[in-house]
Amino acid sequence: MRRVVPLLIAFVAVHVTVAVLGYQQPNEPMGDVYLVYEPWSRCALFGGIDVTSCTRSTTWEWPGITEKWIYPQLAFVPMTFAWVFAWAIGYTPAWALTVSLANLVAFVILVGKGRSTGRVVAAWFWLAAILLIGPVGLYRIDGITVPFAILGSIWLVRRPFVASVLLSIAVWMKVWPAAILAAGLIVVRRRLSLVWGAVAVSLATVIPVVALGGAPFVLGFVGDQTSRGIQMEAPVGGLYMILASFYVPGSEVYYDGGVLTFQVTGPGVEPVIAIMTPLMLLVIAGVAVVGARKLWAGATFVTLFPPLSLALVTAFIALNKVGSPQYYVWVFAPVILGLMIDRRRWYGLAALTLVIAGLTQWMYPMVYDGLMATHPAPFPVFLLEARNVLAIVLMVWAIVRVVRVPVGRVARPGDLREFVTGRRTTAIAATAD
Repeated sequence: MRRVVPLLIAFVAVHVTVAVLGYQQPNEPMGDVYLVYEPWSRCALFGGIDVTSCTRSTTWEWPGITEKWIYPQLAFVPMTFAWVFAWAIGYTPAWALTVSLANLVAFVILVGKGRSTGRVVAAWFWLAAILLIGPVGLYRIDGITVPFAILGSIWLVRRPFVASVLLSIAVWMKVWPAAILAAGLIVVRRRLSLVWGAVAVSLATVIPVVALGGAPFVLGFVGDQTSRGIQMEAPVGGLYMILASFYVPGSEVYYDGGVLTFQVTGPGVEPVIAIMTPLMLLVIAGVAVVGARKLWAGATFVTLFPPLSLALVTAFIALNKVGSPQYYVWVFAPVILGLMIDRRRWYGLAALTLVIAGLTQWMYPMVYDGLMATHPAPFPVFLLEARNVLAIVLMVWAIVRVVRVPVGRVARPGDLREFVTGRRTTAIAATAD
């Protein structure tokens, strides 16, 4: 318990600090909560209210059911759950409390009784990452999916059905945990349990939506993402941001009110927009194939799953047309798992992740106003692109780790035992690459 108490104290301190920073930092780091989540949930909870204007309407409207929405349907669950606390403290603090409570559940399970050094190190890493990435990690829907992804990853071996349910719930809030679920389907032996968990959650989500008349909008979020332009924070937009900052004709930043974000344009941007989603899917498929071949050749869960899940998640970020700051919380789950299993070989990846998180908060919200101009300021662009380059480095590093995973060996019993039970062992993942 001597390890657990300081961790819990630090957990409270970090979350309170980040929640308060949201009120003090510039450029509305809490903006999505009170400008989007609160109006959506407030209006949709009451029939006869138009969710766009919050004025009285003759029809009941709910995004994802009566109209296309940018998020999967279960994203409404935490948005509406926050109203349990909102009556007493207001919606924005209630949202922060909701995310913090979800984090607390995953944090307590991660730490356990504090016997596993790997789990303790992973817990300290998570707290550092939350603090470094700042309010955007707390005041976005992505933040609520991270604890689901962490618990799903932890329970993949011992409770694959429960793990799949948790990961699938997160997928139906924000698509990215599908990368971790895909890694599990490749590596975990009890794949049928994972399939049934995903099917159960998907049916429990889709059937009510269809019954309420939302069949045309069940997968509306997919088409909405693929048809988007290049968000200015996305790595692929780096060249255009540099061109825009130096006033190159035709290159500029603009606001897209349809998807509520700033995008960038420039010479030849249309082919880039068209190719990025297929390229991202192609790389993800290629990494998955390499992972499957490694498993077939004899790689183990403890050596293959952490780098494979990190490679798939980072590919989802680095090759995406959308690059919102909150996307970088996605990396926390696979890095936490890697530290749990093989902390010594994951210190470098964890350190790089923390640097990326710190640069992300520096970029947003601290200097974000310098990026929102038609021709952004050079220093914020430099800061943004430095972060993006490191994100690409992290992706390449993770892919190399997958390629170099050893095969034809048997993991030492203590490696998997510590991961599953949380009990400390003397050796950590001796068979890792």
